[in-house]
Parts: sequence; C-alpha cells; structure tokens
Amino acid sequence: MDDNNDISVEELKALIESGESFHFYDVRNPDEYEEANLGAKLIPLGDLQSRIDELEPIKGEHIYIHCRSGARSGRAKQYLEMEGFENVHNVLGGILAYQEL
Repeated sequence: MDDNNDISVEELKALIESGESFHFYDVRNPDEYEEANLGAKLIPLGDLQSRIDELEPIKGEHIYIHCRSGARSGRAKQYLEMEGFENVHNVLGGILAYQEL
C-alpha cells in the first residue's frame, strides 16, 4: 500500500485470495458490473452520495473501492474522505488492470 492508501491489483488479488472478509465496493455502472465483477458490492459513483448511509456503519473500517480503470474509484475515495472516512483504498488500474494479472 502506498502513502495515500491506494492499493495495487496484486494487493487486491492477495486480499481476495486470502478468503478474509473485507468491505469491497464497485463504483461502475450496473451494465459494466454485469459484464464482469470481482464480487464487490455495487454502488455506482452517481449513487454514492444518496447511498452513503449504507457505509456509515463501517466508517472507521477499511473500505476498498474499484472501477474500470481507477478514475471513478479515485473520485469515490475523495468524496468519502471529505465525508470523514479515513481508511478508503482505491484499487489502482481498476478491473482492467486486474484482468491483466
């Protein structure tokens, strides 16, 4: 993990393969999610503000967010940090990079 809490797809893969439970969200659109997903809960970026109450109970815990390439999840991370979430991790490169592993 780097200094700003972002993680690589390799780190995400290790986390998934560990079998441990973790808070994992996908901020892509439903059609993208249907095409391919990594088992994350879908909250499209456009819905994040209206659904933030779903994340409130886990505000102090580590939250991992991904999208297609890392841009939308980066914006989601920034928004959550502005809302007081401190342990938000953006998956760099998104699902595109993950599929290259």
